[in-house]
Amino acid sequence: MAYLILSNISKQFGDTYAVRDFNLEVQKGEFVSFLGPSGCGKTTTLRMVAGFESPTNGTITLDGVDITDKAPNQRNMGMIFQSYALFPNMTVTQNIAFGLRVRNMSKADVKERVREMVSLVNLEKHVDKYPFQLSGGQQQRVALARALAIRPGVLLLDEPLSALDAKIRVSLRAQIREIQKKLGITAIFVTHDQEEALSISDRIVVMYEGNVEQVGTPFDIYNFPKTHFVATFVGSLNTAAAEVLDPAKGLLRMDGVQFFTAAKMDGLTKGDKVRIAIRPERFSFASEVKKANIVDCVIENITFLGSVVRVHILIGNSKFTMDTFNYPSLELPKIGAREQVTCSKEAVLILGAAEG
Repeated sequence: MAYLILSNISKQFGDTYAVRDFNLEVQKGEFVSFLGPSGCGKTTTLRMVAGFESPTNGTITLDGVDITDKAPNQRNMGMIFQSYALFPNMTVTQNIAFGLRVRNMSKADVKERVREMVSLVNLEKHVDKYPFQLSGGQQQRVALARALAIRPGVLLLDEPLSALDAKIRVSLRAQIREIQKKLGITAIFVTHDQEEALSISDRIVVMYEGNVEQVGTPFDIYNFPKTHFVATFVGSLNTAAAEVLDPAKGLLRMDGVQFFTAAKMDGLTKGDKVRIAIRPERFSFASEVKKANIVDCVIENITFLGSVVRVHILIGNSKFTMDTFNYPSLELPKIGAREQVTCSKEAVLILGAAEG
């Protein structure tokens, strides 16, 4: 049986549904991310798990116990907020110890647990400092230690890294994941940053307008998106309208150019209009390697993005981008040149019917 179960959870504000029919089973020790744009319902769902919001419908079960109507302090959960929410008049030690003292732990046990948490988040040199004397990353580590000190059954993280700069974000998210694995704690992480979710999650729940679009591993979410929203929200994507030529062979035509796809074409017949999608990194120059699809293109522009070079190409009348790794001996064509690019059948996704 799953450790945390959300069954048909909905949250309605007036006539508007913030979350609708949300279902999820989380295993003990799993790291799950809620991913989606602002207003999609991910934080509302997290707040219902925490007990700060009551669901309009549905039930929440933790370790076999129905906690739907329990108060936040009766759920054995730790929460980390975007704003850190540290007590400004308390030192690092006092902030971490706060939840333990509320639980009436002995002074000796509090001291030992605080020492353990301080060591876990590498703040030994800052134990007597106040929040205003700490950097943003250090403050967030204090918040993490405080949440973990009570040994919660579930750790909830509401966009905890969004206020930090890029390098600290990358470092801290890796540390959070490392600590979560070390402790074997169940965690739910809310973010709108796709790279963040892809890099640290066991599974991702992609949400849009209060609905669950797809649940899966980072690998599946990125490589096998089930809806148009997931495909376009997670990672860069080329899309174009195409016509089905032979569904049995997986043959499509876009602007007079033929593509083969490995996608299932059940229910499609010759002449149907569909929307296809190809990730930029799935293209390569045909002079380097040849795959199932080899098509002519015109080089429109080249953009350097550090470790990646993005080549803007025109296939038929449709604009695409192609990503290739940057290295010193890389030879790129000139803008305006005619070239051939290639991609596999598996690279060509079908996202459904084309508009119109």
